[in-house]
Amino acid sequence: VQLQASGGGLVQPGGSLRLSCAASGSDFSINAMRWYRQAPGKQREFVASITSGGSITYADSVKGRFTISRDNAKPTVYLQMNSLKPEETAVYYCNAGGLWRAKPYNNWGQGTLVTVSS
Repeated sequence: VQLQASGGGLVQPGGSLRLSCAASGSDFSINAMRWYRQAPGKQREFVASITSGGSITYADSVKGRFTISRDNAKPTVYLQMNSLKPEETAVYYCNAGGLWRAKPYNNWGQGTLVTVSS
């Protein structure tokens, strides 16, 4: 199962970006899709997740500003990020877990860089 993230770029503080992550492959199902981020010199941290049933979890730091959604038919997960802060400059990674040919997998996309700066 391959994950392709896109949508990163340069945005001013207070601005918005929408990230996308498309899953591809064959013979797979997805239980949950997640977004993580890793700022320079810091550990990767959880941002948001959404299950196939629609259950959503956010990191406290992004609640009220970020919205995760998914299109199960594609399948693609989105992260709408509003009111971005400079400290949220990071590489954003998508992650998906589920079954591939009846075996569990947990895969990562290549990451997309988000730079919040004036």
